[in-house]
Amino acid sequence: MAKSVEMRAAVRETYGPADLSSVPVFAGGFINFGYWRSIELADPISVDDRVRSQQDLYRHVLDSAGPLAGRRLLEVGCGLGVGCALALREYDPAHITGMDIHPQQLDRARRANAALLDASPPKLRFVRGAAESMPFGDGGFDRVHSVEAAQHFDDLVAFARETARVLAPGGRVAVASFFTPDDDPAHGARLADLLDTYADGLDIARPVTLLTEAFTRAGLTDARAASIGPEVWEGWDRWLSDQWKPGTWPRNFLKAYQEGALDYYVVTATRPEA
Repeated sequence: MAKSVEMRAAVRETYGPADLSSVPVFAGGFINFGYWRSIELADPISVDDRVRSQQDLYRHVLDSAGPLAGRRLLEVGCGLGVGCALALREYDPAHITGMDIHPQQLDRARRANAALLDASPPKLRFVRGAAESMPFGDGGFDRVHSVEAAQHFDDLVAFARETARVLAPGGRVAVASFFTPDDDPAHGARLADLLDTYADGLDIARPVTLLTEAFTRAGLTDARAASIGPEVWEGWDRWLSDQWKPGTWPRNFLKAYQEGALDYYVVTATRPEA
């Protein structure tokens, strides 16, 4: 039985009654910074462009986890479940489970995806659970993915261990999030200076190698981290530029990247065949 994991106050408040998905910068409800490769940043950015950037980040992660047709998928940190709906619509999995630690997010996900939940046969469900203690049996999923949630996880080693446990032999994991590029202890202090989300504890500064090494120690193979910073940070900053002035804290994500204190990665690994 999964152990209870307490939700940190910053996570509870950020994704609670205020509903972060209603903030205009996260148009479409995906709550991610976006993958901007297909969007012309020199032109004015529309709301449709912004939504597409968030969808494209999901597509990039799902492609990294693929192939997905006929597979059993788990999304860790599913939020409103709009990424689960995209996966069902475009990738034809056998089934997808969206898991989130926040009960209010899950309530919103169930409302937003009521038609999919009522479909017959059902191919979608939402479950409350923590990344560090997943409420599932061993080997129940062919693919595990997570999009811009790992920066909130309390324990990446426990997450890696749980991911390896719930993956079936031959299964694959893909995680997109932002990490420090190395283990220089100065990065954490600099990020707290630049970014409110690090200062208040919502995001946790950790090197990307912590996750790749944790996947390897958990028994997964071919653990790799690929930077997609060039496709994330400039577009995110360009989108913010119409609403936030230079030097204000959300604009400092690009600054942190340019200084070498932060980058955005897709981390992948595979569970060996039995």
